Formats: sequence, C-alpha cells, structure tokens
Amino acid sequence: MPRTHMSPLIAALAATAALNAHGQSAVALEHRKVDLVVNSSRNDVSPPLRDMAAIPPATERRGRPVREHRIPFDDGPELESDPLLATAPGRPAAGAAALAAPTLGTGVDGLGNGFAGPAGTMTVNSAPPDTTGAVGATQYVQWVNTAFAVFSKATKAPVYGPADGKSLWAGFGGPCETRNDGDPVVQYDKLADRWVVSQFSVPGGAAGYWQCIAVSTSSDATGTWNRYAFQYAQFNDFPKLGVWPDAYYVSYNMFTNTFQGSTVCAIDRAKMLAGLPATQQCIKLAATFGSTLPADLDGPAPAAGTPNYVVARATNSVNLWRFSVNWANSALTTLSGPVNVPVAAFTAACSGGTCITQPGTQNKLDSLADRLNFRAAYRTLNNGTLVVNHAVSTGTKKNALAAVRWYELRNVAPTGTPTLFQQGTFGGGDGVHRWMGSIGQDKMGNIAVSYSASGSALSPSMRMASRLTTDPVGTLNSETVLKAGGGSQTGSLTRWGDYSQISIDPADDCTFWATNEYIKTTGSFNWNTWISSFKMPGCI
Repeated sequence: MPRTHMSPLIAALAATAALNAHGQSAVALEHRKVDLVVNSSRNDVSPPLRDMAAIPPATERRGRPVREHRIPFDDGPELESDPLLATAPGRPAAGAAALAAPTLGTGVDGLGNGFAGPAGTMTVNSAPPDTTGAVGATQYVQWVNTAFAVFSKATKAPVYGPADGKSLWAGFGGPCETRNDGDPVVQYDKLADRWVVSQFSVPGGAAGYWQCIAVSTSSDATGTWNRYAFQYAQFNDFPKLGVWPDAYYVSYNMFTNTFQGSTVCAIDRAKMLAGLPATQQCIKLAATFGSTLPADLDGPAPAAGTPNYVVARATNSVNLWRFSVNWANSALTTLSGPVNVPVAAFTAACSGGTCITQPGTQNKLDSLADRLNFRAAYRTLNNGTLVVNHAVSTGTKKNALAAVRWYELRNVAPTGTPTLFQQGTFGGGDGVHRWMGSIGQDKMGNIAVSYSASGSALSPSMRMASRLTTDPVGTLNSETVLKAGGGSQTGSLTRWGDYSQISIDPADDCTFWATNEYIKTTGSFNWNTWISSFKMPGCI
C-alpha cells in the first residue's frame, strides 16, 4: 500500500538551519535587479492553424539517453526512512467509512507511438516526450518534444495533428520555423481565454539560443496566433512558463559549457495579447540555484500589483522569491528572496539519478528528483496558496522506492511570511515507485497529484491520488490507476518524463485534466501518453 503521513507543522522538520520566529531559515533576503532586457527579435500573426498544413512529425531518432545538462545537486544526508512514512497507509482502517474517490472522465491516448489523428499516424522519434498539455474553453492541447495535437474537449477526439512542432511556425522565419528542438510548454491563460505555447530552438554558436512563444488570438487553438522569437547568448534549458496577470513568467536553467544558474524572465503579456512587439525583463540567480518554477495561476486573479512567486527545491526546504515587474521602468523591477520554508527531511529519489525499476529488464528509469516538478500551482485561497511536489526516497539505497512528496504553502502574499500548512509523502510499502508528479488544486481547495508508477512487477503506468479539504492534513488517498502500462522501456534509454502536467478546467474550476507518459509494449523509442480528466466529489 502507498503510505502517507500527517505531519505536524513544525515537528519532523529538518533541523539543518537556524529558524527565526516565523519558522523560516535565517537567510538574508536579496533584492535582485534586471540583468537583461530582451526584445522580441521578430513577431507576426499566423494564418489560422486549421488552414496550415500539419507537417508530419519526423521519424529519425533523436534520443537523449542520459541528461547531458545537469544542475548542481545538493541533497541532505541519506535517511533510513522518510519521516512522513511513520504511520499507517493512507487508506481507511478496517471498518471505517470509505473515502470519497474522484469521478473519472473518459481517458484517451495522447501523442505517442501509433497515435492517429486527422494528419496521420505518429511514430516516436525522440525521448523523453516532455509531456505537457492544458485544457481550455472547448479544447485540449497536448505537446511533446516532437509533435502537438488539438483535441475536442467534449469528445476528446483529435481535431488537428499529429503535427511536427514546426507546423505552428510555418512562414515565421528563423530558427523557430526551421528547427523543432523541444522542451515544450502548453498553458491556457484563463484570464484572457487564450492559449500560450512555448518551445526552445537551440542551434547554438553564432546562431544563438531562442525561445519561441505563441499566444492564440482567441480561445480556439486552430485559429490565428501571435508568434514571437526571443534570443539569448546562453543555452536556455528546461524552460517552464507560468501565467500571471502582469506577465508571462518563464524560468530557464542557463548553460554555457557549465551551469550558469537559473534565470527568470517576465514577458510583457499585454503586448503579446495585442500582437505587438514584446519585451522580456530577465533576472539571473546565482549558480547555486537551479530549476526554479514560476507560479502559475488557477482561479480568480490576485489583487493588482501582486508579485509572481518563484520557487525551487532546496535541502530539506523550499525557496521562494517574489518577482515584481515594472513595465514602465525596468530599474524598478525586483526579484526578492529567497524566503526559505523548511519541510520534513528528505532524500531525493535515486539520489537524484536513475533507479526506477521495471519488469523483465535491468534498465532503470530517471527520477528527475533534483527539482520540483511542473507546475507550481497558485490560488488566491487562504491569502495565497501554492502547491508543489517532487520525488523522494522512502529508505536506504538498497531497498528504497521513489515516492511523491508534496507541500501546500499558505500566506503566499506580497508581504508577510509564507507558511507550510501541510505536507505528505505518498508511496512505499508495495514495491511500486511513484514519481514524475504534477499537482493541482480545485476551487474548493481539494488537491490531486498525477504521477508515474513502476516497479519490478509493474510496467510504467499513470496513476493519481487525491484529498478533500476535509481529510486529515498531510494525507493523500484514493489512489486510482489512470492508465496501466503493458511493457518496459529497454535499450540504453533511461530518460523518463521529463515532466507531466495537471491543469484545471476553466469552465467549472473543478475538473482536473492530467497527462503523462506510459508504455504499451516493451521496447525503445516507443513511449505513449495518456490524457485523463477527473473531478472531486462536492466541487460544482
């Protein structure tokens, strides 16, 4: 059984840092200024996507069997067991009332090997998929490293695709049109009813490093798009984008020959919605900070002027910064922090590397446990609530399983001190690794996490667990198999993920839509993805 344990707010926290009166690490805050202003190198308005030919996804393999670009990894001492696994599994005791389970919608295959849509059938040519997807007013858009597709929300049938990523950029010119390098992100701007998609183009050298971002001109992803290209002097790896009222915020792990630190940029959302030339204001963190995530808004907008919140995993803690952008005068833009929020001690799954077992093979999968998993989901509930997750180890290296560690921070506000309201570790005890999660919260404050699951007797699959606001704090329950796998990933390919995504339906602010990787049949370069929706009881 997976186990999850209610944690006291302060008890069981790591004692590795001195705490102030608010329970925060005594770390001096920095107020960093803009390092770089990046103007869009080009922008235009595309023809309607529905009128643009869907370029078939390429078939030549472009595998990345190992992570070439790693960030500095600082883990605490290896623990004999996770302190949040100290009590019984997160299931009702014998004779107790059954826990309320979510109501599942009809799940469908997403992009992957053998996926068929209006433009033909897809053959996987790269790995990992970097699975991302979001739900809008009437559609669901999914993107993987090689391709994207648009689905009807009502029927879950594809209405466009599978299309090579270059399809959206046809006629735009430059590296965004000619390359399809991946690391995509799909978001739905619920405040404007627009789609936002992003991927990098990295020819390198004199040709530079680019971020290609498009914002739809309506809620219809098959309509026209405002397209933008931004250029950098360094490799803008692992971009993650969040929607906020005053900007689209995007974070990068910047590399030359070595890691240069995380850079966070605010992009002028108002200009992009209007199709005008746009500017990024970028602030660079020290090389000790990597894989930051900007907060991504669900539900109503916060008060005008509320900063975006940027978070990153730290040793037995979470770091949080406040990004306040000033579009009239970039000299007044600041990134303040980090505020260090201690959490229960943890050891990263696989010590941040590869240890996830599969049936019938010695090939193990990457945990990507050196970072918080996408997204950092924010709501205005409880004076600002932020939920995040990452993968931890349940015990010693010899017999450890990967498990999902999750946190709910409250009082995430322009002033005051953010606090850890609850935390939990879900997994352990049943021979199953759980990792590569994505977490979200509906308008009632109910929480769900979708994640990958695998073990020596379990093919890589997609599962989820959830909690109602009335459940005991720190607990996740009602584990549900969203899609069972049928094989293992073999050959030299250990990469998995590198991310997954939960999004919340803007129509009711209740329905979760999740997408993640799984495998139908044993082999290499033959992954699949799944799209599933579900709703917690009582959310209407």
